[in-house]
Amino acid sequence: MNIRLYNAKILTMEEDREIFEGEIHIQGDRIIYVGEYGSTTEDCKENMPAGEEHREEKETVEKDNVTWDKEIDCEGNLLMPGFKNAHTHSGMTAFRSYADDLPLKQWLEEKIFPMEEKLTSEDIYHFVKLAILEYLSGGVTSIFDMYIKPAATAQACMDMGMRCVLTSGLNNFTSSVKQMAEEYDEWNHTSPLISYQLGFHAEYTCSKQLLTQVASLAQKLKAPVYAHMNETAAEVAECKKRYGMTPIMFLDSLGMFRYGGGGYHCVHMTEDDKNVLAKRRMYVITNPGSNTKLASGIAPIASYLDKNIPVAIGTDGAASNNCLDMFREMFLVTGLAKLREKDAACVDAMEVLKMATVNGARAMRLKDADVLAEGKFADIIMIDLKQPNMRPLHNIGKNIVYSGSKQNVKMTMIGGRILYMEGKYYVGEEPAGIYKETDKIVKRLMH
Repeated sequence: MNIRLYNAKILTMEEDREIFEGEIHIQGDRIIYVGEYGSTTEDCKENMPAGEEHREEKETVEKDNVTWDKEIDCEGNLLMPGFKNAHTHSGMTAFRSYADDLPLKQWLEEKIFPMEEKLTSEDIYHFVKLAILEYLSGGVTSIFDMYIKPAATAQACMDMGMRCVLTSGLNNFTSSVKQMAEEYDEWNHTSPLISYQLGFHAEYTCSKQLLTQVASLAQKLKAPVYAHMNETAAEVAECKKRYGMTPIMFLDSLGMFRYGGGGYHCVHMTEDDKNVLAKRRMYVITNPGSNTKLASGIAPIASYLDKNIPVAIGTDGAASNNCLDMFREMFLVTGLAKLREKDAACVDAMEVLKMATVNGARAMRLKDADVLAEGKFADIIMIDLKQPNMRPLHNIGKNIVYSGSKQNVKMTMIGGRILYMEGKYYVGEEPAGIYKETDKIVKRLMH
């Protein structure tokens, strides 16, 4: 489908490019034009740089030959890249508000693990759909999902149009290195919406032998690896007792991160841990909502920025957060950092917006989904600037981080398809049907 979005304010998230007024043209699943001027040849001529008349006229004629299937007047609202939710367990919407107000170890071992044993692939498929509805209404265009039975997650995402990077939740009890290698091959060649990165649940749920096998596979494939790391003080203390090292230092000693990767949470960190992240060019994927609710601690975000360690943002799963809301996560990233450092100037809101968009895409290896530019995926959201929490427009980017909310998401487009617009979903089925299926499953699980 060919779509023209015009009369918009545009935040491309490209380095040093300010918000401007213009339009975006989409052909299929890609952006073919982002600019300040209209789609006519004369408009382009009036705005082109000196000396580029011939080149620009040729390009414009080609654009003018496009027949638009849909033209949308954005009415002065903001177009920007969608949010990249860089750590999710989408199937865990099954346990939203089921096991609240418990410490992490008790929450996992006494509540979550026993319930997960009851989940079928079909159950997970329906609960992932429920999560996708929430992602879309909150402006999320890509997720980095770790959960059991990843094929169910992939199928739900393909059926509803969500872009998803899968990673393995391998541990001593589920999956295997052989299965992960097979998934890596399958899901990196099946659908343009789905890709796959190597991963495992955490050091404390995997034997040394299993982790050594993961490291060997990563070296064979020259691939990055992702896992929960240094989330709680107890996790770090137990790893030191087992191996004499922190989780990150131990995993690095196995050769796990020779080709990079990332750590989910990274709350309790030594200077040596941070140096490993920097040396291996790894990403920190912070989850402040989950870490706050589980009392895990506050990640040292300012320190990561000082060391040029890139930070992305995730919500974690609905069982621990419980809200899959990137607006809340953005505010918590900067707000908790200021509180931790006792410095209101640290972790600027625009840096946080970059974490939620550009850095998230790059952490997930989605090189064509980081910014709005020609040739990139048409993964675009529209932010409603006409609601009171967005006014006045002193600084739109900072408004999004400090006062924005899901109510401001007017449109979510993934791969050139509008999946959510002004409160309505265009995902092939009605939300009521998804609610009915998930309610039915919950009744079975609880008995």
